[in-house]
This record gives sequence, structure tokens and C-alpha cells, in this order.
Amino acid sequence: MRPRTVGEHFAVEQPLLAPLPTEPFDAGHVIETRVDRHSRIWARTGFYSVPARYIERRVRIVLHANELAVYDGPTEIARHERLVAKAGERLELDHYLETLLRKPGALPGATTLEQARQAGKFTPIHDAWWSAARKARGDKDGTKALIEVLLLHRRIPHEHLVAGLAAALRVGSLTADAVVLEARKAAEADDDSAPAQPQEPSSVAPLTQRRLSHLPPDRRPLPSPAAYDQLLHRHPAAPKESLP
Repeated sequence: MRPRTVGEHFAVEQPLLAPLPTEPFDAGHVIETRVDRHSRIWARTGFYSVPARYIERRVRIVLHANELAVYDGPTEIARHERLVAKAGERLELDHYLETLLRKPGALPGATTLEQARQAGKFTPIHDAWWSAARKARGDKDGTKALIEVLLLHRRIPHEHLVAGLAAALRVGSLTADAVVLEARKAAEADDDSAPAQPQEPSSVAPLTQRRLSHLPPDRRPLPSPAAYDQLLHRHPAAPKESLP
């Protein structure tokens, strides 16, 4: 039997330990790799997507227990939850939008689209709007219109864009511009419905006011410009004689 427990030993050693570093230490495992022609990187047990513009470029992967991050130099370009199954794929639809805009026919059967549906990022509202757009404009143009809408996710919150899609679908507006307009209306409605934060009255006096309150009264006479009026009555200087 030990004379002391682990906790008791630690209590003795703790005062002798060096302080923890002020900056967090990244314990992730770093891997250097190249992006393949399908805009994917291989990390341990499966494939993960990165934006298509990084195809054939060397990138750095930082592996953690539950997720991984991909970097191009110091810039993070992708982040994924780690795969559990071997030889799987985790693909982000947003990473392929520029490519799909040139090849819209590849979208309907794409694995990345199915994964977006399973993740809830591609909702039934998206599907309904897409179906109406293809019916009105044809498969190619209707799908391109949908991809233009999906690109809006980069600057418009998901919930507002879905609300914009639903509103545009109700009025039969099947363009990305109409979706943007309706999404902005949804965002403004959310702002208007948000409870206003109560403003507490300020008890802090302005700095200038505090300074003035401690100064003695100024009894000096107001300045007068009368002394400068004599400059208006000066005689012009006599002209100089010209040389022969």
C-alpha cells in the first residue's frame, strides 16, 4: 500500500511546477499534402473537400481528435468533423459551387448535394425553389439560378436566405435578385422584432464639464480688435525712385 495518494503527491509538487504558457498550445498532428483534382485531401482514413481553387496546391492539415482544419499558409480554408468510417468522404457543397456554375448538370447526382441535404444545409425549401426554377427556365438555367442562390450563403445568414427562398417561391420570383430582396426583408423583420435593450441613464459627467467645474470664474475683459484698426489707416509707402 502506498504511503501517499497521487493527489497528495501532486499537492506537494504543484508549488514547484512552472506556470502554464500564456499562449494556447495546439496539440494537433500536422500533415502536409496536395489537393487532388477532385478538390479533396486525404487525411488518415478518408477524403475531405477544400475550395476548388486550391486544386493541385500543397496545403497543411492539422488533425485533432474530433475535427481537422486545412490551411493554405496561415489562412484556414476548410474545417471538417473527423470521419469515423474508413475510406469515407466528407464534402462541403460550398467548395464546389464555382465548378458547378460552369457544369450545372453535375449537381443533381452529386454526393456533396446529398451530404448537404443530410446535414440540413440544403432544405426542402431549396428543393422546392429549384424544382420551380427548372420548370420555368429549363434544367440548365434553373440549376444555374439555384447555384447563384447557394453562393449567397457566403454573405447572408442561412435562416434569412431560407426565408427569402420561401417568400420568393410564394410570389413566383425565381431569380437570385428576388431571393436577396426577400432575405433582406426577413433580416429587417428580425431586427424590428428583437427586444430593445434598455438604456441606463449615464451618471458620468463629460470630461470638459468636470474640468470647468473646478476652474475659478474668468473675470478677464473680452478681447477687442480696436488696437488692430490702426493698421487700416497706415499711409502707403512712397514709391522708390527709378534708376537712370
